[in-house]
This record gives sequence, structure tokens and C-alpha cells, in this order.
Amino acid sequence: MSRIEPWHQINWDWRAAGNFIGGGSGTGLVILAAVAATQGVLYWPLGLAGAVLVGIGLFCVWLEIGRPWRALHVFFHPQTSWMTREAFVSALLLPVTLLAVAAACPLFSLAYAGVAAMWLAALLAALYLFCQARILHASKGIPAWRHPSLMPLIIVTGLTEGCGFILAGAALLGGGQVWLLVSTAALLLGRWLAWRRYMIDLTETGAPRKALDVLNKAAPTIIILGHFVPAALILLTLVTGTTAAMGPVLAVLAGLTAIAGGWWLKFVIIARAAFNQGFALPLTPVRGTGEAGPGDKPGWSKGAP
Repeated sequence: MSRIEPWHQINWDWRAAGNFIGGGSGTGLVILAAVAATQGVLYWPLGLAGAVLVGIGLFCVWLEIGRPWRALHVFFHPQTSWMTREAFVSALLLPVTLLAVAAACPLFSLAYAGVAAMWLAALLAALYLFCQARILHASKGIPAWRHPSLMPLIIVTGLTEGCGFILAGAALLGGGQVWLLVSTAALLLGRWLAWRRYMIDLTETGAPRKALDVLNKAAPTIIILGHFVPAALILLTLVTGTTAAMGPVLAVLAGLTAIAGGWWLKFVIIARAAFNQGFALPLTPVRGTGEAGPGDKPGWSKGAP
């Protein structure tokens, strides 16, 4: 039975998870750094951090490739591969983001190009994040990845992590603002709802039991660390005031726990819950006369999605 039940794929490991962790956080940071800049938050360190995170994610992909010096082959099939589209977007995203950073940095005098580059970088970052969500959805052999409910979860997780970085960074620089706390709380609520929708849909449509076991065991940590703890810290910050002695500390902790929860969520889904669909019989065959029997999907909670 173990040879036909779903088994854990070995091609995508922590390095693949690192791409979605770095890329999701980095793009979320680039997107929301543009919004934060309109509210007086310093753009260039946030934009630079976002570009670095995306670069770390791409480096993880390079490590994952069996023959890393053939990495340029990823550009060969844009018409069929979301990974290729992600690579094309990254080739534009990183230089445009660095241009926006240079324009906003006091050491340079590129203010005329700053605003346009900043918003173009935000648009490219949104496309990059969308490509990452579609990469998982296109992985049809892994039921926990191909479910449509995962796409909004991946997108809102990246935005939540980006907001967590901005919240922590602004608090460290002494610029804790109420709108940042409220925005992070709203994104945490959105991520929690997306996680619940994903788990409910995956359970109702059917999935490998081992994948569901992994997700259910990780759920308490994801919900408590990734949602309840940062939400409680944000509430305490709002109650005590952002200018109070403990206000910046609470805001930093809220941002960091929001980030950690998102990273753990993606690591669990990509590196631990990645069981393929195994083998199944739509009908039990019969020899000679008679009717075929019911089908079977060994190792599944119920029928195929």
C-alpha cells in the first residue's frame, strides 16, 4: 500500500521555501514601502531591504537547481511557465527598485526619477508576487499547492510580512504610527481568514491525509504565533500609546512575529506538506461479466478535488 499512497516529493526543499519566503516578504515590502513613503516613512532603506530579500529568494532558487550554471534556461519558456515569467519580472524588478532607492537616498540627486521608479517597482513587485502564487497553483501534482485557495493566501501573506517589516523598521527609527499598526492588524486578519478558507477548502475537497496531518499539526503555531500574538501586541501598543516607553518595543515585536508567522506558514506548506497525489483507481476493474466496483484513492481523506 505504501507504494501507491501519496509520498513526499523531494525536489523542492527548504531552498524552494526560501524563494517564496524571501520573494514574498521582499515584494510585499517594496509594495507597501511606496505607500508608506506617502505618509512620511523613509523609503530608501525599506526599498533596499525589499530588493535584498528578493535577491536572497532568487539565490535560494539558484542553490536548488541541480545544475546551477544552467540557470539561464529558466528564461526559455515564458509562454508556459510561471517560473519563467517570475524570472523575467525579477530582471526588471531589482534594477528598478535599486533606481528608486538611489533616487530616495540623500547621497544621490535623482529625485526627478524617484516617484516614478518607486511606483513602477511597486507594480513589478505585485506582478512578481502574483507569479509566485501562480507557480504553486500550476504545480498540479501536489494537492496542497494546486488548490485555488492557496493563491490569495500566498499574496496576503507576502503583504503582511512586508507590513511587518515596515512596522518594525519605523518603530526602531522612532516613527511608530497608528496607521501602520492598524494596517498590520488588518492584514493579519486577512491572512487568518485566507488560512482558514484554505484549510476548510482543502479538507472539504479532499487531500492526502499525510499532508493534512502536517498542516493541522502546524496550525496552532501558525495561528497563535503568526496571528494572535502580533494582534495582541498591536492592541497593547495602541492602548499604551506609540510614544510610551514600551510602545516601540511592542511594535517591533508585533512586526517580527507577523513576519515569523508568515515564514513558518510558507515553509510548512512548501517543504513539509508537499505530498503528491499518489495512485488511484476511478473504478475497480472486473473480469468477465458484471459491474465494476467503486474506485479507491489510498492515503486520501476523500475523493479528488
